[in-house]
Amino acid sequence: MVRKKEKFSRYDVADYLKSEEDLAAYLEACMEEAGDDAVYIAAALGDIARARGMAQLAKDTGISREGLYKALSPEGNPSLATVLKVVKALGLKLTAKVA
Repeated sequence: MVRKKEKFSRYDVADYLKSEEDLAAYLEACMEEAGDDAVYIAAALGDIARARGMAQLAKDTGISREGLYKALSPEGNPSLATVLKVVKALGLKLTAKVA
């Protein structure tokens, strides 16, 4: 029996983050799942940034597009100041809860 090779399309969560509620729910879920993994949260912010448009986010934060891509990638390590600028520019808010 000859097996056909299956082809899969590229999956990008940014394609599914359409509304403000989607963005907030995604970030909240990622923060719950991340534990103390700051890279995971930065990558989630990168997904949200790509969904909203990196060029506009660069204008809103004063950080270059390249700088945002680098900081918000799975290999990035953004400063808290960068994270706060990005969150604010995305119209989101970080909140604290008792663990």
